Amino acid sequence: MTATSSHIAAFADRWPKLLALLLGAVSATGFAPLHLWPLTLLALGGWMALVACSPKGSRALGIGWAFGVGHFVVGLNWIATAFTYQAAMPAWLGWIAVVLLSLYLAVYPALAAWGAWLTQKIVAPAKAGAAGSDSAKPTAAPAFAGATLSFILAFAALWTLTEWLRSWVFTGFAWNPLSAILVGPVNVGVPMVRWIGTYGASATALLVTGFAIRTFAAVADTNIKRGFWWRRRLTFFSLILGLILLSALGRTEPISNRKSVPITVVQPNVGQQDKWEGSKADVNFAKLARLTTPKNDTPRLILWPEAAVPDYLETGYPSVYYDRSPAEARGRLTKLMNPGDLMLLGALKLELDKGGDVVGARNAVMSVHADGTLGPRYDKAHLVPYGEYLPMRPILSAIGLSRLAPGDIDFWPGPGARTLDLGAFGQAGLQICYEIIFSGQVVDRAHRPDFIFNPSNDAWFGGWGPPQHLAQARLRAIEEGLPVVRATPTGISAVIDANGRVLESLPMHQAGRIDTTLPPAHAPTLFARYGNILPVGFALLLLALAIAFRRRGR
Repeated sequence: MTATSSHIAAFADRWPKLLALLLGAVSATGFAPLHLWPLTLLALGGWMALVACSPKGSRALGIGWAFGVGHFVVGLNWIATAFTYQAAMPAWLGWIAVVLLSLYLAVYPALAAWGAWLTQKIVAPAKAGAAGSDSAKPTAAPAFAGATLSFILAFAALWTLTEWLRSWVFTGFAWNPLSAILVGPVNVGVPMVRWIGTYGASATALLVTGFAIRTFAAVADTNIKRGFWWRRRLTFFSLILGLILLSALGRTEPISNRKSVPITVVQPNVGQQDKWEGSKADVNFAKLARLTTPKNDTPRLILWPEAAVPDYLETGYPSVYYDRSPAEARGRLTKLMNPGDLMLLGALKLELDKGGDVVGARNAVMSVHADGTLGPRYDKAHLVPYGEYLPMRPILSAIGLSRLAPGDIDFWPGPGARTLDLGAFGQAGLQICYEIIFSGQVVDRAHRPDFIFNPSNDAWFGGWGPPQHLAQARLRAIEEGLPVVRATPTGISAVIDANGRVLESLPMHQAGRIDTTLPPAHAPTLFARYGNILPVGFALLLLALAIAFRRRGR
């Protein structure tokens, strides 16, 4: 071993959790906007080696938890920015929120690490220590020696299962799945995502990483028999090659019988500090109007961001809530439209009790026809805790906390994924803002849409949140084989094809519009047909293989 590697090994032995914390922080640099995915893979490899060499399960658990804390604190730093827009709470509370959330989310990689470590401790037959077993021989690379075949398979499986659990336990927070690093500038993750979804693609990233570090250990170990080494490596790479070939066979083609649908996506560059400022409402609307004016007489689908206007477009609410009548509010919209146009825009809907008092609200997308009539509506189903509603409101409000979005009335959830019939403009699936991050939950599978519209408000997501949000929208496009269109007030608005490629986009903090046509949908992918049963089944298969190999001494 070199002097440098000796120093690293000594540091890892003395402060393994600190090293894991640092590796976790480095691993988050593979996500947008940095896209340093090679560093992510290296950090994952180092973390896996630390876990594999842990003498006790409690140490493996602690190393996994420390890694997770570093990983999530860096990756979710944008959450702190959201608190700077809430006057009722101090800005410094944002960083406390990031750390507290990370302390909880770190439980998931901790469980994956502990479970993978336990897999190594399954009692193997006596022949496991016989000559020819690379797990029984001393090596020249002790930092990687514990990463056996069974350990790597178990690690990938358990990471996938815990990532899936993270998407729904306590309403779920699926932000930044590991596979999001695969849809950066190189976009290498398309085939896997199409077949086994986001969480399954995360498993393949860990498999490749684990195989690479184990290969490094084997090359450095002069005691391992070459023939045995090659047989093991061939088994490894055959598995990866087989997955890639199966994914290639799953490539889908555009459905060619769909007519071209013109769209106008509007990004007004209205910041969060101005969005709900009453004195700036007319200025904000003027920005939207200027960018919506038709360029010709062709009927088009106009797409505005989440909560685009503060006006209530429906009748029946107490008069105190109206700054202008619903008819006048809709009339301002129709003046911007051609006779055949249709507009989808984010707006609010109020819920009244029997006495006519407002008791809740809906974060909605409403459709407005050129004659001013309202079409079908979608209500956001997956609400943001502490953003759109305050859990345990009586307790938390008593100590001075409030939700991040303005107002004291909590939002109510809608019924779930829904497809809206837009007539000549086709069938639209709707996912508002944060909803797009939930793999397998974005489409009504009984009524498959032609595209997914994802209006969002990323204005309070700092510099890292919007590009990470875009990356996850790209994953949904690949999984479902559907184009995704995003409209945001400050960026990043984008048109994404069914292969996850960004065809057109508007950068952050720049006003603009996109005039184009909807990309074609593809035939349903395997994931679109079966959803998260595929990555979960894949993970269970890997776990079964890990146990089987371990019992054979591998």
